[in-house]
Amino acid sequence: MQLIDFELRGDFVTLDNLLKATGLAITGGAAKAMVAEGLVQVDGRDELRKTAKIRAGQVVSVHGTRVKVLPAAGNISKDS
Repeated sequence: MQLIDFELRGDFVTLDNLLKATGLAITGGAAKAMVAEGLVQVDGRDELRKTAKIRAGQVVSVHGTRVKVLPAAGNISKDS
């Protein structure tokens, strides 16, 4: 299984944009189709909302690849 760490640039990224940004989908339309077809899981659950807000700490799985979403560099707390 391939593992990808993705660092946020804000508080969240939409699921379709995450798939495109990580190269798991070649276009935004392809990303939306993957979600609509039920091919994507967020934290182990099927996710059908194309623009679901994905936040730090969540894990997105698709096609044998897991994407761990990390907080933006400036948003890492000292307690982490």
